[in-house]
Amino acid sequence: MIRSLLAVAALAAFCAPAASDPACGLYQYKAEIVRVIDGDTVVADIDLGFNTWRRDEHLRLYGIDTPERRKATMDGWRAAKAALAQRIEGRELIICTIKNKRGDEDVGKYGRYLVKIYDGEDLVNDWMLEQGLAVVYED
Repeated sequence: MIRSLLAVAALAAFCAPAASDPACGLYQYKAEIVRVIDGDTVVADIDLGFNTWRRDEHLRLYGIDTPERRKATMDGWRAAKAALAQRIEGRELIICTIKNKRGDEDVGKYGRYLVKIYDGEDLVNDWMLEQGLAVVYED
């Protein structure tokens, strides 16, 4: 009986997220940001656990919008891309995928997973807004 309780306690401690991890539940992953496409789209290698990876996955930062490359504001596009790249490119960070109403991981209209990216306790999506490089995006 005591051995069973110790095993359950050890498993609970192992499975519980660290204090600094975002509260994403099962939708939290470690990801290496391979490259930044623009201020709200990145390519990442995602660690799904058990030595399983999703490589070159296109991700869209949830809740923000930045200037597009083909629009008249090329300077805004360059600034947003450069700032995001400097902050996260080549780094291993935590991503949280967004759930849709059915409870599945949501993808936007272009098939990219919608994510929040955490750099420690800092939400990168919010950082882009605070820097004036993005605006709030609502579907």
